[in-house]
Amino acid sequence: MESLRELYRIGYGPSSSHTMGPRYAMERFCTRHPEGTRYTAELYGSLAATGKGHLTDRAIREAAHKFSKPVEILWFPETFKPFHPNALTIRAFDSGDKEIASKTYYSVGGGKIVTEDDNDLTPVEVYPESICRNFASLLSYCSTEGLQIWEVVLEVEGQEIMDYIREVWTTMVTAIQRGLNNEGVLPGGLKLQRKAAQYYAKARDFTGSIGGNALPLAYALAVSEENAGGGEIVTAPTCGSCGVLPAVLYYLMKENGLAKIRVLRALLTAGMIGNIVKENGSISGAEVGCQGEVGVACAMAGGAAAQLLGGSIYQIEYAAEMGLEHHLGLTCDPMRGLVQIPCIERNALASMRALDHALYALMSDGRHKVSFDAAVEVMMETGQALPSLYRETSMGGLALIK
Repeated sequence: MESLRELYRIGYGPSSSHTMGPRYAMERFCTRHPEGTRYTAELYGSLAATGKGHLTDRAIREAAHKFSKPVEILWFPETFKPFHPNALTIRAFDSGDKEIASKTYYSVGGGKIVTEDDNDLTPVEVYPESICRNFASLLSYCSTEGLQIWEVVLEVEGQEIMDYIREVWTTMVTAIQRGLNNEGVLPGGLKLQRKAAQYYAKARDFTGSIGGNALPLAYALAVSEENAGGGEIVTAPTCGSCGVLPAVLYYLMKENGLAKIRVLRALLTAGMIGNIVKENGSISGAEVGCQGEVGVACAMAGGAAAQLLGGSIYQIEYAAEMGLEHHLGLTCDPMRGLVQIPCIERNALASMRALDHALYALMSDGRHKVSFDAAVEVMMETGQALPSLYRETSMGGLALIK
């Protein structure tokens, strides 16, 4: 299993798979083949189908511009490569217009790119399989050693991971605060108004439990709207689901007066939850639908909330499992390919569900029938059974609404 640095990526929206990944691929290719006088970028499958709405072409051009190279974007939405639906082939040409190099990259979610043959792009495993093969092995190790989940992260990655997690949290909080103050229409053509500032104002005016419960909605909207507007966010586990975890953690910190160190430890736990899904399942909407994005984000946030509220490692696992189980079958069908409808609202509502899952788990002793690992397996089965038109291709569902 990889470092949490590979899960929590700091970057700019609106999409980790369609914006961050292609940008990294173009930069890597240009670095390796600077002799090219011009380039082409061929987008396949989901990258082509929803690339314009996700600003994929802009990300690629910006990356090529760093090397002062022109790049032509070619779109092939109906051609799917067998390795992964998010495929990108980049070609370099010399001054005589002869092809001198080419490489196919796959953007597998969370901003990560892989190829089928590049050794330097294979995952760098830092967690021993005996400890973190799945959630069951993690729980077993924690129980045997008397550790909390976040302590396993420090044991494996060392105290230096905390410096990065502090940067992650600072970026998350900044996105919340920026989003709560930004107003206006989001770019892309849907003419969708930002709502975070308005929701935050109303939540503070509400009395009783209603007001408190409404705050996480505003926080999640703030981050998701920042992502949709191309702002700086953290993949948690993706750009499209980046609002859930920071909203839940920020809400609990503010409402309960929690010390920052406790929130950072909760981020470590949430990262382990997301990493286990990434290792044994998928966080790519193009591969398994939105259950792999918002569903996993809800699982991460629910587990982190359970920890902050005093839950055991078994109650944390239960809260995380519910995040997956109750998002099974969730499609990825954004209107016009934009990370706006239904993505932004899903982040807000998933933040509320995560808190509910934590509460439900804390009411129990942590024992339940469906394990987290079983939920990951079912999520993968369900995702593979979904027709491609419901997996980030803009060919079905809400994507067809005019």
